[in-house]
Amino acid sequence: MAPGKKITARIKRTLPVRGPQAPTLSELMRWYCLNTNTHGCRRIVVSRGRLRRFLWILLTLSAVGLIIWQCAELLMNYYSASVSVTVQFQKLPFPAVTICNINPYKYSAMKDYLSELDKETKKALETFYGFSEGKSKVRRSVDEWNSSGSDFFQQIPLLKFEDFSKTVTDFHSGQKRKIEGSVFHKDSSIVNSGDSNDIIGFQLCDANNSSECALYTFSSGVNAIQEWYKLHYMNIMAQIPLETKEKLSYSADDLLLTCFFDGLSCDKRHFTRFHHPLHGNCYTFNSGENGTVLSTSTGGSEYGLQVVLYIDEADYNPFLVTSTGAKIIVHDQNEYPFIEDIGTEIEPAAVTSIGMHFTQSRKLSKPYSDCTETGADIPVENLYNKSYSLQICLHSCFQKAMVDSCGCAQYAQPLPAGAEYCNYKKNPNWMYCYYKLHEKFVKEQLGCQQICKDACSFKEWALTTSIAQWPSAVLPSASPLRTDLVNLMVFYKDLNERFISENPANTLVILLSNFGGQLGLWMSCSVVCVIEIIEVFFIDSLSIVMRRQWQKAKKWWNNRQRERSGKPPQAGDLERQGHDNPVCIDEDLPTFNTALRLPLPQESPLPRTPPPNYSTLRLETAFTEQLPDTLELGQH
Repeated sequence: MAPGKKITARIKRTLPVRGPQAPTLSELMRWYCLNTNTHGCRRIVVSRGRLRRFLWILLTLSAVGLIIWQCAELLMNYYSASVSVTVQFQKLPFPAVTICNINPYKYSAMKDYLSELDKETKKALETFYGFSEGKSKVRRSVDEWNSSGSDFFQQIPLLKFEDFSKTVTDFHSGQKRKIEGSVFHKDSSIVNSGDSNDIIGFQLCDANNSSECALYTFSSGVNAIQEWYKLHYMNIMAQIPLETKEKLSYSADDLLLTCFFDGLSCDKRHFTRFHHPLHGNCYTFNSGENGTVLSTSTGGSEYGLQVVLYIDEADYNPFLVTSTGAKIIVHDQNEYPFIEDIGTEIEPAAVTSIGMHFTQSRKLSKPYSDCTETGADIPVENLYNKSYSLQICLHSCFQKAMVDSCGCAQYAQPLPAGAEYCNYKKNPNWMYCYYKLHEKFVKEQLGCQQICKDACSFKEWALTTSIAQWPSAVLPSASPLRTDLVNLMVFYKDLNERFISENPANTLVILLSNFGGQLGLWMSCSVVCVIEIIEVFFIDSLSIVMRRQWQKAKKWWNNRQRERSGKPPQAGDLERQGHDNPVCIDEDLPTFNTALRLPLPQESPLPRTPPPNYSTLRLETAFTEQLPDTLELGQH
């Protein structure tokens, strides 16, 4: 072998072999970690300290495990060729159905309480329209009115306005006079049977200030008299105990004749009674109070609720209600039935079929929408003992404002704690206060619409109503009872439940995915790369800055202590100062070039090479005389 090749082979055997030709597995792995683009492996090798190296090993192994798991899931989903078809028939919970007679109380049982009011109302109708029992329609003169009268017209006088002016004629006294006050006109729901130019109304004044008055006018005199009647009616009913009112209203045996649900017979035990201030005794089917909520497994009229009601039209109050039949509302078991607001009227002598579609909706709360989950964040007390709804909040807010402003509660809503219903004897000013407060409420000046919020989740039953004549006129035996019977059917048209929910368009997962996509597209970064950047540019950089600040502070403190004590600097201090030189801080060994870049001392002169001292070239002995042992050697 040539000498050059021998030297090359000897060098290869002597120098360590790196890269794919490395002789050991550990050297191969070290080379891979130092040269790979996988950030985690490189950080395992170059990290200083056992704890940091252990954390990088744990992080890298976790990332590898997640990659293997996700890839396995993707492969399994890709190669799975199975097809599954699921058919479900589910039972839908049947809603609560609340039924009320339009006439709240039996008129025959209420005559003792309403006799005086009915007498004055009848006189008003006879005077204005000529309505009279058993007589033709002939108007009476105001002079024929009994001048004795009663307190009803003194508390709320009925007035006839002349040509939209403030000149009125008092029905009770027959006198004409000028009146002052704000005029509020209400449209009529009843066709006016009198002169089209007749405007009837009444005046409400502040009991503490007679100059503060409000005039309420109606284009129909019947509507005006009926509204006037309702005010006095609520005043009377507010003074009757609840137990007495429940006896004056309709019982379940009076109202319910037959009942079927889901093809099976039912009775009054499936109904729960509750007393409504304006509708008397109402009955709720499937209220869920006993802990059981009925459900239906089949759609169609044959598998819903079928009831026949007896409304007893002959015992209706002719001054209070203007229609006959019943009123129903479909609602959830935890909701209060606001039958006076959203109830559906069903007429007698007909079968009313109500088909339902069930929809459940859910909205996201803050910051996505201004809704409330349970109403706990609304500063309004729930007076209805039911789950929160916007209507409950509005009615409770108005009732609270009524108690605070008028000193008593309105009769149509539940009583707050410690309050009582308004009546003339204790609260002579309540009617004027109520109307003024209701005016602010309608104009959204009371603040209730700003405080109350929609519920985030709610259930809704969309109703489709159809009516047919019932019973058939072919049955002569049924004709006398036709106007007293109501046939009602409530059922699911199908069992398709529609669920509407809001989902956030941007979630934390989507945000991280978008960040990862941008970093990977433009900088080829991964999660491990981001962690590495955080480690280097934040943790390590901060550590270096803090270490240098600490060294400067320590140096300043040592100099200050030295100046106070007057001691000169020690040699060890000078050596430590050399380590602070930024030129010397290098991982490599100092070279000749780096030594030349060292700063020179400021006080000492520049070192020069001294001239040669030629006298030192002479050989001089270090001893003055010859040593004895050398003499002996010389002699020999």
